[in-house]
Amino acid sequence: MAEDVADFVLKRLREWNVEQVFAYPGDGINGLVAAFGRSDNKPQFIQARHEEMAAFEAVGYAKFSGRVGVCMATSGPGAVHLLNGLYDAKLDRVPVVAIVGQTARSAMGGSYQQEVDLQSLFKDVASEYLAEVNVANQLPNALDRAIRTALTRRAPTAIIIPADLQEEPYEAPGHKFKHVPSSTPGYEHPIVVPHDDQVRRAADIINAGSKLAILIGQGARSAATQVQQVAELTGAGVAKALLGKDVLSDDLPYVTGSIGLLGTRPSYELMRDCDTLLIVGSNFPYSQFLPEYGQARAVQIDIDGTAIGMRYPTELNIVADAASTLDGLIPLLERNEDRTWQETIEKNVARWWETIERQSMLSAKPVNPMRVAWELSERLPANAIVTADSGSSTNWYARCVRFRNEVRGSLSGTLATMGPAVPYAIGAKFAHPDRPVIAMVGDGAMQMNGLAELLTIRRYQEQWTDPRLIICVFHNNDLNQVTWELRAMGGAPKFEESQTIPEVSYAEVARVMGLQAIAVDNEDDIGAAWDRALAADGPMVLDIRCDPEVPPIPPHATYEQAKELTSSILKGDPAAWHLMVQGAKTKAQEFVPHRG
Repeated sequence: MAEDVADFVLKRLREWNVEQVFAYPGDGINGLVAAFGRSDNKPQFIQARHEEMAAFEAVGYAKFSGRVGVCMATSGPGAVHLLNGLYDAKLDRVPVVAIVGQTARSAMGGSYQQEVDLQSLFKDVASEYLAEVNVANQLPNALDRAIRTALTRRAPTAIIIPADLQEEPYEAPGHKFKHVPSSTPGYEHPIVVPHDDQVRRAADIINAGSKLAILIGQGARSAATQVQQVAELTGAGVAKALLGKDVLSDDLPYVTGSIGLLGTRPSYELMRDCDTLLIVGSNFPYSQFLPEYGQARAVQIDIDGTAIGMRYPTELNIVADAASTLDGLIPLLERNEDRTWQETIEKNVARWWETIERQSMLSAKPVNPMRVAWELSERLPANAIVTADSGSSTNWYARCVRFRNEVRGSLSGTLATMGPAVPYAIGAKFAHPDRPVIAMVGDGAMQMNGLAELLTIRRYQEQWTDPRLIICVFHNNDLNQVTWELRAMGGAPKFEESQTIPEVSYAEVARVMGLQAIAVDNEDDIGAAWDRALAADGPMVLDIRCDPEVPPIPPHATYEQAKELTSSILKGDPAAWHLMVQGAKTKAQEFVPHRG
């Protein structure tokens, strides 16, 4: 039987070891959908409830597997819906390939139904590689280049295949003019090593300092052991950008945790007081949380030369692999015998975790959201994967959840879009079906698109060898992060019409959809709920009613933020008295004497 273009596309994906395609059907990809049927569903067509969720699932799969994620959608509206997930991949540097249908070539340019100028639509988000395939001979080169480019540039790419072409016989490119061949699928990331003189200069800068601060991001993941060695040699402290939260264990006493508005006070103090800064694999954007200009001599190591020297006036920039650079650097570093700086950091870190525990255990109405995260932290399985959404729950993920051992975690770090936690969790389960996965989701994001994906979880749960996928909903009926931004940054009281969301029982909805669920509205029941969920024999939704007035206090509240918050209260915030009491109680925990 003759091989159609669609058959070839799926065969080529199999040759690239693609096991799942996260997708939603439509007539613009009917040829490809039929080919899935002929191929015994290999790779597996994972049907999301919405194309945006398919793209997020591909991003989550790629983040946690280290492999390329593939998503697919029909022409017109399906293609449009992919964009948010693809921009998430672009901004967080994740390899994703989108395969998109298009109206038949004979109808192009005729304002045909669902005809959208897809090349214009995707030219920014897939700027690293975008191709429309109009003859069979363009394959396999277009598909191979899309995958190789996604892996090389750590970026989303896209190929557009018109509907009629999908059903035509496949014809390989020939050895002739204007035909472009391709080679056997396969790709290995190169190891880019630094120049020896750069490594020596980096060692000189670090050895000359006495108070080294290290900032790591997701680009340091392959160099975690080396970062730990540098910290222990030099007596440094290590702060983590949010996408690098899982690079080093929070049990290391000199690891100060997250940095930035959602970060910790020890990270703020580390940057405030250091005299030397080493940045490894991070493009952390908020320069106000880095040392004052001129305060610290700085070295940055990053594999991407376009993202280096942007956030701080670094003295030396090394464009190379982080692990190989640090391997060369470590033998040149002098051991710092004066441990005063690191001992101060460790005391600050110990005090911070005590403060977080006290803040988490404060009573609230009905439940303190910090306690939800803290109780999880106390029980987090050593091989768990944690996904987080964008919103006030992100604060509790960043500050209260203590990552240990081999725990992995991620969120929409740069785009900070609402909605990816649940589809990320689904992608993570396909990447690691033998590991427990936990999604921390605000109720705004859950209403936006998380609820529908519960059906996707129910559909595929039998394929996961570890059945645990826990969706923890922070249920406060408020778009809480924006509410606090209005108060603390705009001096405006909460505007009920924009901020309050409809009441619904997420536990009841989950049960109707065929999943297990627990509803919690008493703080003393939180730990037991986590215990049940982590021991469950299938996916579970935790519906935990939280107090929206527990403040996400930044590590260093500025005078302007305090002034704006006071202004919002005086202007008649509907929860003025309660938020003042809750805020005062929370802030006061920072001044309780240190147990150690």
